[in-house]
Amino acid sequence: MTRPPPRPHVALLPTLLLSLLPALAGSAAFAQQQPRSDSALALSFDAARQRMVERSDKLAAARIAVEAKELQSEGVKRLGGPVVSISGLAYAYNANLNLDLDPLNQKLGQIGSSLPPSIQSFISRVPIPQLPNSYTLNRHDTGANASVSAVWPLYLGGATDAVRGFVSAQTREAQADAEQAGHEVDTLLVQRYFGAQLAQRAATLRLQAERTIAQHDAAAQKMLAAGVISRVERLQASAAYEEARRNARKAENDAALAAVALAHTVRAEGSVTPQTPLFLISAPIEPLGHFIDAALTRHPGLGKVAAKKAQAEQLHEGEEALRRPQVIAFGTREIKSGNADWVAGLGVRWTLYDSVDRNALSAASHKQVEQAERTDLQARSDISLLVERNWRALDNARRQYLEMKASVELAQEVVKLRTAGLREGTSTTLDLIDAETNQAKVLTERAQAANDYVQALAQLLESAGLSETFSDYIARADVKVN
Repeated sequence: MTRPPPRPHVALLPTLLLSLLPALAGSAAFAQQQPRSDSALALSFDAARQRMVERSDKLAAARIAVEAKELQSEGVKRLGGPVVSISGLAYAYNANLNLDLDPLNQKLGQIGSSLPPSIQSFISRVPIPQLPNSYTLNRHDTGANASVSAVWPLYLGGATDAVRGFVSAQTREAQADAEQAGHEVDTLLVQRYFGAQLAQRAATLRLQAERTIAQHDAAAQKMLAAGVISRVERLQASAAYEEARRNARKAENDAALAAVALAHTVRAEGSVTPQTPLFLISAPIEPLGHFIDAALTRHPGLGKVAAKKAQAEQLHEGEEALRRPQVIAFGTREIKSGNADWVAGLGVRWTLYDSVDRNALSAASHKQVEQAERTDLQARSDISLLVERNWRALDNARRQYLEMKASVELAQEVVKLRTAGLREGTSTTLDLIDAETNQAKVLTERAQAANDYVQALAQLLESAGLSETFSDYIARADVKVN
């Protein structure tokens, strides 16, 4: 058999390859290296969730909304009962009346002319006093009065029950909103917690790849100087290093942004180091029907629709109550000793004609009830479809992660072969660089598949109304992406 001619300067390869050995040793373990900051706050997922629940403004706002509606419901709990009030007044007055006496003086002067002559001569010798031209009468006094009154609606056609029912339905709507907010922040935490882990892992892989390729690039320069490789191969190695450096910087920026987002989510002052790794349950989880049944009984969106329907029903009942008669009892009594004034009785009010078309309003409120029923049916269909989509996405992510095991093993084996080939002169530096780059790419993609699984699980649990059980699935995981 004819042996192939030896490559030029092949004797120089062992010496030149000594510079590659640290990089080759590092490349075998670079997937496990994840730099951590000593000042970072290390939190498990459960600890991060507890911290978020305690400090989330969104959850606090939702709780306050529920408390406000609960207080409203408590405030109208006794609506329609008796109302007792007390009233009092104190007064003082001053009244003046001016009297004109000129007409009276004139009448007095005319009295003598109508008397007999004998009397007139007598009167003429007796002076008759004159009244003043006017006189002012003055009246002033002070006083006080107090009374107690009571009004008791005996029958209002069901209006008070409708008001109480409407406020109670509003409370249930606020509770459903609060539950939905809880599921949403749980899913957000999963996105940012494990997203930060994935970003840090990608940054570590890219950084290690940059360091390894940098050493290959330096070795390629020595090999070019020794005449082992061509200038084109040297430029290709340099271009590969520049690309690796750009990818590493981008990955570092992405990891920094993800860390900031996680710190804001858990209200941490500094950076946060996630302690719970990306995970996966290699076996399929519960069947689709389990999650659909849970969603149709626990999803807060359905609770909100039910509350909206109850509000529409109470509004309809309130419209009907206005068409019925109203009966009230009333009474009032002066507060004083002795013979006090008082009054008591019954009042009835029944509107026989109203300029407002009550039939149209009643029909409108009935349509709102029908609308709520249709909305409920549509919501159930949409939620079932959403659950199925998330369930299938979860199973697809699981299969993808497991199927990528062969790709990871192949990439690692290619790195070993290229390393050995470079020692033996059967591979080039570019071949090894390509193998190292591909290994980092495959490991990053598999970590991304694990993150896709985690995110799909969070979405599935949210759509089924089971977000609080996420930690149970962490405990069941048999694959941990460390």
